[in-house]
Amino acid sequence: MTQNTAQSQTQSAQIQPAQNVPAAKAPAVPRRGLMIASALGIAVLAAMALDTTVVHIGSDADVRQQAFAPDSFGEAEFPRVQAAVEAKAVDALVLAPAALADKVAAGQQFGTASSTGSIMSVRLTGVVGEGKSGIYTLAVDGMPAEIKVRVQTGPAINGTDLRDAPGDIEFGAFKNQIEYQDAGAALNRAMKKAVLDGIDTAALPGKTIEVVGAFRLINPKNWLITPVKVTVK
Repeated sequence: MTQNTAQSQTQSAQIQPAQNVPAAKAPAVPRRGLMIASALGIAVLAAMALDTTVVHIGSDADVRQQAFAPDSFGEAEFPRVQAAVEAKAVDALVLAPAALADKVAAGQQFGTASSTGSIMSVRLTGVVGEGKSGIYTLAVDGMPAEIKVRVQTGPAINGTDLRDAPGDIEFGAFKNQIEYQDAGAALNRAMKKAVLDGIDTAALPGKTIEVVGAFRLINPKNWLITPVKVTVK
């Protein structure tokens, strides 16, 4: 074999690609590291489970988490408010002279304390007079002449007398002032639906009605009653 031939074979051998050379392997993760990572994962999951509260649909917790629904509140609470007003109601002929003599003392004796005048629950029978915007005067036999009695029948029922009459619907039970006001308006709507919607209020003038309701005692000579019960004679 000539020297040139030997050099050619040597060069050819040098440029041949490597055959059957195994690929490099990633370094193995130590077994101890895997165990530590698994333990940490289990600990995190356990902590999450301890911090998770299961809320069952329809439970008290479920209701608290829902957004405040005024009309649902009004529909649910009105029967209780109605019963509370009826239970506290004082005959108008008893309440009237007491209110004229000393409205503060009358409020303390017969009413429910409120930040803007006591809420008085009252019952009376009167003849419906003229009305404006759904508010009618009532002529009640035996009432002092200086007291003007009116009852509101809608379509708009104003005020928060029904909300405040029981004395246990407090601001702290609501998220903010808006919800508190909405609760009062919702009770008015629920009352109208339950008490007034079945009455032809436009035909009331001249008729005798029995009324149980509540009013805010600010001016003892001016009663604007929000009814919880109306009976047309």
